[in-house]
Amino acid sequence: MSTATATLTADERRVSDLVTELLTEFPPKSTDPVVFLGAQFDKGLAWVHFEEGFGGLGLNPKMQRVINERIYAEGAPNPVARNPIGHGMCGPTVAVWGSAEQKKRYLRPLFTGEEVWCQLFSEPGSGSDFAGLSAKGVRDGDEWIANGQKVWTTLAHLSRWGLLIVRTDSEAVKHAGMTAFVVDMQAPGVEVRPLYQITGEAEFNEVYFTDVRIPHSEMLGSVGDGWRVSLTTLMNERVSIGGAIPGKGSGAIRDAVKVWNSLSVDQRDPATRDELMKLWVRAELLRLTNIRASQNRKMGDPGPEGSIAKLAMAELHKDIYSFAVSMMGADGMLFPSGYQMIRPEHAMGLENPQKAFLRSRANSIEGGTSEVMRNILGERVLGLPGDVRVDRDMAWSKVPRN
Repeated sequence: MSTATATLTADERRVSDLVTELLTEFPPKSTDPVVFLGAQFDKGLAWVHFEEGFGGLGLNPKMQRVINERIYAEGAPNPVARNPIGHGMCGPTVAVWGSAEQKKRYLRPLFTGEEVWCQLFSEPGSGSDFAGLSAKGVRDGDEWIANGQKVWTTLAHLSRWGLLIVRTDSEAVKHAGMTAFVVDMQAPGVEVRPLYQITGEAEFNEVYFTDVRIPHSEMLGSVGDGWRVSLTTLMNERVSIGGAIPGKGSGAIRDAVKVWNSLSVDQRDPATRDELMKLWVRAELLRLTNIRASQNRKMGDPGPEGSIAKLAMAELHKDIYSFAVSMMGADGMLFPSGYQMIRPEHAMGLENPQKAFLRSRANSIEGGTSEVMRNILGERVLGLPGDVRVDRDMAWSKVPRN
């Protein structure tokens, strides 16, 4: 036994052995991606901090990075690419709030990408004020009848299932009267319409629910738990969006460096170089901060570090791509992708800096606006006085709305 192996803890040795088994029994380069991901799930290496039998081993989540580094180095498929909302947000929510039957039914095909998921939270009149939502759920025997409209729903046009929050008690205060469900996106009464973005694509959608029947067994948590369920989703969303740990010098900053390297020698002036290096330092600072946050993260809901990372990432990406298109001069005004007005098969395909520049505008909106992130950090982390909230103790039906 090598010295390195001898110093591993029992849990680390167990994970290492399981990864070796996975790579030996299912070589990634010659195994169908769905088969490989299914085997990864069955061995508890999908979300290592989940319960055993549901894609995990009940271990510290920081071990997932070690697993991913090994399997990706061998060419393993990334489950996030096909199902980013499911993997980063809906899966962790089902793991915390779902029944044993729901976890058994949904988590494996979610991880393999066989069933894509979407998150049905925002509405035309309740974006940043999510608790003000007005979509309704009414009990009818063993079913609930849902009516309402949701917007900015990423990949709803590809989704088999959705995580839906509706208002089930209009006389309770707005945070208390909401309930969460898993909804069949192919059920009668569900209509998905594209919302075309500035890129010409429609990864976002608006979704209409007209007398959609949802079995009571598809509730997550209990009646009135919708706000608590949504917090689990939103905190995982912020980590998913802003908490990724890319390789050093990769991601958005790599795109900016590529543009710099494409410039002629006389265009590489010291001022532009200094600005590029400032952005590189910010990107590296965010990467290192996310590594530290990942190492400190415990099992359960992520903490405020998700809001920190999400805010920093959103503002950094906008700055990087603004700088990149500026370096390109007149070429930065071109749009090589073309406005094809398509509904993509995946989220955020960024094949050139111009498209990335346009798409990055959404980073400071999706998953909670930068203004909301600053409020969360100010109130929850720094302990600053909160905004005035005159409707905190008021029944939702009495709250003034536009």
